Amino acid sequence: MAKLHLEFVTPERRIAHDEVDEVQLPLADGYAGILPGHAPMLAAIRTGQMYYRKGGETHYGFVSGGFVEVTADRVSVLARIAERGEDIDLERAEAAKRRAQERMGKPVMEIDAERARIALLRAISRLDAASRSGRLRR
Repeated sequence: MAKLHLEFVTPERRIAHDEVDEVQLPLADGYAGILPGHAPMLAAIRTGQMYYRKGGETHYGFVSGGFVEVTADRVSVLARIAERGEDIDLERAEAAKRRAQERMGKPVMEIDAERARIALLRAISRLDAASRSGRLRR
């Protein structure tokens, strides 16, 4: 069976470098599922959960910003921010979620509502990725 060569990096580190069966990423227009033989594309990544599947194992993570380049047998992810689900600090993500929810609950004049919304989306996506990686929420 055909495989995809996945190269997934941030400016700080390598997230994944492996031969995989499938990759799913959050793009500007929605989620994209990428399988071997996919049409070439270059797309912007938005904040959200991602995963890649290798055989019977699915590896979840969080990604925010960056680009993906896809060819028939290669997926290159250059992300601004990314974490593997198992590496996510649950306490930090829960605290960020609470802070963002508190900021969103204040009158709009006192806060930057869009910034709070993005912070909440990041925190929820991190917690969901950690949860899907087999880690329980606190």
